[in-house]
Amino acid sequence: MADASRHVALNMTGRGHRARDLGIVIGEYGPGEHNAITDVPGVRVGHCTVLREPDIRTGVTAIVPDGVGPHAPLPAGLFAGNGHGKLIGATQLAELGLIEAPVMLTATLSAFRVADAVVSWMLARPDCADVRTFNPVVGECNDGYLSDIRARPVGEAQVLEAIDGAAPGPVAEGCVGAGTGTGALGFKAGIGTASRVLDLADGPVTLGALVQANFGGTLRVLGSTVTPASLGLAEPAAPDVGSCMVVVATDAPLDARQLTRLARRAVFALGRVGASYSHGSGDYGIAFSVQPEGAPPRDAALSPLFGAALDVVEEAVLNSLFTATTMTGVGGRTLYAIPLPRLMGSR
Repeated sequence: MADASRHVALNMTGRGHRARDLGIVIGEYGPGEHNAITDVPGVRVGHCTVLREPDIRTGVTAIVPDGVGPHAPLPAGLFAGNGHGKLIGATQLAELGLIEAPVMLTATLSAFRVADAVVSWMLARPDCADVRTFNPVVGECNDGYLSDIRARPVGEAQVLEAIDGAAPGPVAEGCVGAGTGTGALGFKAGIGTASRVLDLADGPVTLGALVQANFGGTLRVLGSTVTPASLGLAEPAAPDVGSCMVVVATDAPLDARQLTRLARRAVFALGRVGASYSHGSGDYGIAFSVQPEGAPPRDAALSPLFGAALDVVEEAVLNSLFTATTMTGVGGRTLYAIPLPRLMGSR
């Protein structure tokens, strides 16, 4: 990685150790085939990782429901746990209860370039030749502790690579895409995902989540408090601030109001892993359904989905931490990955 930017599309997990690989099982429901948001039918994920020595550690991640576009929007809900963030497209999403584009995640100061690139993606589509209004949805976390965030290296080429490369199946986690330079709860973190399959009265339902973890607090793993010092690591100098973007997808035919309720639970779940929800944290949940048709279930039937959302987001955050690798970035600052043998030995 000599001089110029290097764009890397990754299709493998980081260290290959996820929560379930370590015997950490959360909740009563089992995961889908890949234990990923892509277990929800028609949902694909793509990353573009941007690395440039010595100080660029960033990228972009795309969550792409099949066929989504201005003429094929999907029902969606939004919840802001703490709104210190730049969630582009939030007001129209909340007002209309729809998404009409891939959900994009990136670094704070690159969010606006990413939104413009998604507009370019829409304009290039033959089926959008008549479109004159469009609402890209772009979430962000501040990766400026490890990356030169002012450089804004994520542009149209990287965004289109992430969207065009979005695929079903296993999802790359850890230091990839929008999670390349992020850290959470005192450790190196990044992208994490998980899923659950529920056998409800009307048949099986899948729910998946993907997180971009970059928030403060003190990590809790199955009720036990974990700090860098407790695992023999140096405490980072980063302040106890940050953000978390949580995207939840399901094939349950929920309406926008019900999806907003689901998005709330997704943000509530961060408390399980020790989130501090500090003043400077942008904690957002977006939930969408890939089933725009069909009668929504009764509200009284939603409790299993709410419980599964809590479980799946908790596991996704742990996966974001367990698959991340130690990274040094701008100014020589370092975020250390959780030493998994020490973690498991301490339990």
